[in-house]
Amino acid sequence: MIRRFVSIAIALSAVALALPLVAQAPETYTARLGWVPTTPNDRPNVTGKGSATGTLAGRKLTIAGSFDGLAAPATIAHLHRGIAKGARGASIGDLTVTQAASGKLSGSVDLTAEQVEALKQGKLYIQLHTSKGVQPDGSTLWGWFLK
Repeated sequence: MIRRFVSIAIALSAVALALPLVAQAPETYTARLGWVPTTPNDRPNVTGKGSATGTLAGRKLTIAGSFDGLAAPATIAHLHRGIAKGARGASIGDLTVTQAASGKLSGSVDLTAEQVEALKQGKLYIQLHTSKGVQPDGSTLWGWFLK
């Protein structure tokens, strides 16, 4: 009798532990990357377009995207958390980027609970930099992740 009770308790514990994994199906977010000149003089240096997909599994955000038509080769890309939806903010992760005028970007970032909530509120974005973009930071393409 005790053996049967222990077996049932173990089985129920295994089911209870697996429920959060089943309930947390990956969520997909998309970002359209576009140029953002800050002054009329910047306009010739900020060209191009791109897109990215972010897949959230638990707290890990995996990013894959592409870009083309840059005025100069891409140098770096980061994931940022804006202070509000559509507003600039601090970098929270580095991404890998093809160092060319057209290419791919990718990476994964382990997010905090606050950053996951920011993603769900549309406050996380990609910022792609080139050697010839808007000064002083050389950024060219931006895109906010949306559901």
